[in-house]
Amino acid sequence: MSERSTTEAPAEKPAGTGGAFLSFAPWIIFGVVASPSTWEYAALAALIAVIVLSGRDILRGRFYLLDMVGIVFFAVITVLALALDRSQLLWLETYALVISNGVVAAVALGSLFVDPFTAQYAREQTPREVWDSPVFKHINQVLTAAWGVVFALIAVSTWLAIRVPSMDDWFNWVVPVVLLVAVVKFTERYPEAYKRRALAT
Repeated sequence: MSERSTTEAPAEKPAGTGGAFLSFAPWIIFGVVASPSTWEYAALAALIAVIVLSGRDILRGRFYLLDMVGIVFFAVITVLALALDRSQLLWLETYALVISNGVVAAVALGSLFVDPFTAQYAREQTPREVWDSPVFKHINQVLTAAWGVVFALIAVSTWLAIRVPSMDDWFNWVVPVVLLVAVVKFTERYPEAYKRRALAT
């Protein structure tokens, strides 16, 4: 295979679109619905969402990291809500959003040391022969790092919303939405932009 074909192949669609966005949907649902009085329902809604969205893949033997973590995380939160008194869960009621965003950030950034989580979805859209190419690996390392950093920043933002109640709308809604829109746009544009630069060198 020529060097040019290896460079061009990594994706017709940007790595991380489609399936990856669906894997983030339950976490986003939790972030939108969760509040001190609704976090239990948010966890149940997110659990149902992740099971529904990942069910077909699981039945086909495809297990995506973010989906599996989501099932475990939201199942644990739901069980805690059913099993413990509210007085025992004040910490979770207060920090539910911080914890959930922190978990996503840790999963994304941690996967960089093994297999960037976006690569799991990108492999569904690319020929097997390019999976080990430097371009494919670089793109997915960058995209995974971008999502990890964004969710880490959202975790900090939701923590600030607790510490600075007068600005909770900004830290719970405006900042996270701006960050998510930015990383989605980056995910859509970066792969092709990087491949063009790689071809030009």
